[in-house]
Amino acid sequence: MRAVRDADVGLVTLRLRFRSMPSVVCRLMLALGGVAVLWLLQAAPAGAKVVTVPTGSGSEEVNVGLLPRESEFALDGATVGSFNNPEGNPVLHKNETYAIYWDPTDHYHGDWQHLIDTFFQGLGDESGTTGTVFAVDSQYTDRSNQPASYRSIFRGAYTDTDPYPVTSNCTDPHPLEVLDRIGPENAKKEHTPVCLTDAQLRKELQTFIADHDLQKGMSSIFYLLTPPGVTVCLDEGAALGAVGHCSDYTGSTESYENSFCSYHSAFSDATLKDTTTPEANTVLYGVIPWTAGGQGDYHLLPSDQTSAYDCQDGGWYRNPANSTFEQEKAKEAKIESKKEEEEHPKNAEEKQIKAREEAKRKALEGPHEEEPNQPPEKKVGPDGSPDTGLADLIISQIGVQQQSIVTDPLLDAWHDEAGYEVAEECRNFFLEYLGGSASASEFTFAGTLYNQLYNGFKSYITDAFDLAAERLPYPGVPCMTGIDLVPQFTAPNTVNTGELVGFNGMESNITLGDDIAYSKSGTEESKYATYKWNFGDGTPEITGVAPGAPSLNSPETSPCELPWQAPCAASTFHSYQYGGKYNVTLTVTDTGGNTATVTEPITVVGPSPPPPPGAGGGSGAAGANSTPGGSSGGSGKSSSTPSVPGPIATAAAVSNSLKQVAKGGLVVRYSVNEQVAGRFEVLLEAATAHRLRISGPAATNLPAGSPASLVIGHALLVTTKGGKSSVRIKFSKSVAKRLRHAKRVKLTLRLTARNANAQNPLFTTVMSTVELHR
Repeated sequence: MRAVRDADVGLVTLRLRFRSMPSVVCRLMLALGGVAVLWLLQAAPAGAKVVTVPTGSGSEEVNVGLLPRESEFALDGATVGSFNNPEGNPVLHKNETYAIYWDPTDHYHGDWQHLIDTFFQGLGDESGTTGTVFAVDSQYTDRSNQPASYRSIFRGAYTDTDPYPVTSNCTDPHPLEVLDRIGPENAKKEHTPVCLTDAQLRKELQTFIADHDLQKGMSSIFYLLTPPGVTVCLDEGAALGAVGHCSDYTGSTESYENSFCSYHSAFSDATLKDTTTPEANTVLYGVIPWTAGGQGDYHLLPSDQTSAYDCQDGGWYRNPANSTFEQEKAKEAKIESKKEEEEHPKNAEEKQIKAREEAKRKALEGPHEEEPNQPPEKKVGPDGSPDTGLADLIISQIGVQQQSIVTDPLLDAWHDEAGYEVAEECRNFFLEYLGGSASASEFTFAGTLYNQLYNGFKSYITDAFDLAAERLPYPGVPCMTGIDLVPQFTAPNTVNTGELVGFNGMESNITLGDDIAYSKSGTEESKYATYKWNFGDGTPEITGVAPGAPSLNSPETSPCELPWQAPCAASTFHSYQYGGKYNVTLTVTDTGGNTATVTEPITVVGPSPPPPPGAGGGSGAAGANSTPGGSSGGSGKSSSTPSVPGPIATAAAVSNSLKQVAKGGLVVRYSVNEQVAGRFEVLLEAATAHRLRISGPAATNLPAGSPASLVIGHALLVTTKGGKSSVRIKFSKSVAKRLRHAKRVKLTLRLTARNANAQNPLFTTVMSTVELHR
């Protein structure tokens, strides 16, 4: 396929659309900052849509979820408000992916395939985590009320060496030309044009699936990838002067507007026709032609070593003052002069040098691709060209189609009235970045920004649309690279027994807080995140939905005020009967089924609870300066002797800076009232550790109701007398590295101390929390 050539976009039209943006876009602009206004005006995001295209064969048509090059603003007018699945049609609750490279002529470079396959593998490895763009899709459900879960399994990649068909082909609008070898001294060679129709791709998939006995149905996704030089058309292409719907295009505006970057669809294996029937013969597929352009590929003619950022939209945010068509003018001028250069070979080399320098300047300054996996500076790939990172643009296309297939597999589920699907609603949005540089390399003409990390593999994938942002005002950000599920509340100060105190879970940051479910009759109804409170004193847990709170004091189960569902429990009240230190635990489950917990201590002043029947006296399970469950003597034996006060200790972290803690460790100040020996442990909730890919031993002997946690750091404590001091708890290199990538982390500090009484050793455990942020 010919390298990408961009077309003009009418800025007047974009400005008119901008004036009618919905509130959801305004909230996004506020989240991105003032620069976003200029960005949106100059580079309005395009959106792929569900479209019906005549094939040119009689009256037949093909239905596809298409990602066109033509830039339009997806988040426009009332279309976002119509984003739904009114019939509750199927989504995918799990998926197994196959990558099929139809490449009988060996033009799909091995380094490209390796990057793409590694992405698919990482996609499967990270399944179930919340920090990826695919986690946003878990809010979308069907009439089964099961979410479109992020559960992907990579079933491997295959090279299909079946010959390309030679009859009934489409006509490539602009065939690719290549060089025999690297270097301007080599003569050009016309590449045999290959143009394949969607009907031919379906036939090949049918044959390939049957030959290898692969599983079809609503849990398999087949990605068919074609190499450079192979164009894909939904119709007959440019035959007889027609303007085809192809992955390639000519310089005309109409041809450009009809061209596309990738698409997905579904057909019946029995008939090869479009299908909306979820059955064993259904084939779900995504077509990913080579639309990555050719920058850095020295095997191509200079006219084809051009950018493909309009199929990735790289660099828009960091280069808001540049427009697409400025770069286009230089490219088209070079194409126009090509014939003249061939007729006057003495001047050709000089003109080519000047054209390359001008193209280099434009590529480095203007919007450009982002290739996080490009070769290091001044390095080349196995083929002698610094073009390995071009595969990152193909990965961007796979990322778009993966989201769309999972949430709209049969093209009749989640999209808006204009046909825009979940990823395409947010095309051109790539925030937040995890790393890399926006500056373009002079060799690849691409930056290295990445916003996704899959088992260490970096990729640059457009944000996904968060429907909950339309339904709730907070957090209200419609385009996300992952989801946040951060339950939090602030514990009251020390209170007395019998006093009513409040716990406000509405402090929590929950991306998937309000979505759509379906009743038994199939009608839409609201679906909210749920809250569960455990007060640590043995009283019944309080459970309900959010947002909202009970209209009467907790633990009443009175209905919530409309429009919230009953019972509500985002905020709640509670009173304690006995004194002591209690751990209050909040567990939040969002609408995608993701769960997270947070625990905060509260100190209650008052009489200790009575001992259990038949037990001796003692400080009690909730005695001061102990966690629920109490402290115990070192012998572990039951005692009927009067209780002896254990050691008294306090401990708290000094810094709340993630950067400082990751670099130098966690500094803890502590005080003890006597000589003690003990151990500090830094605990991280297991769910958070999994999201950050931090490993460690499981924490044991946690208070009842506490979330599962891992020990990620520790230090010994030995004192010769009472007093105050500090200790620095350092983390391993791997833990420190993972912490640096986080935006905010809540840690629990546990100090277990034993006094120096050899005859009657007593222990005490104190716990505190610290929230680290950038």
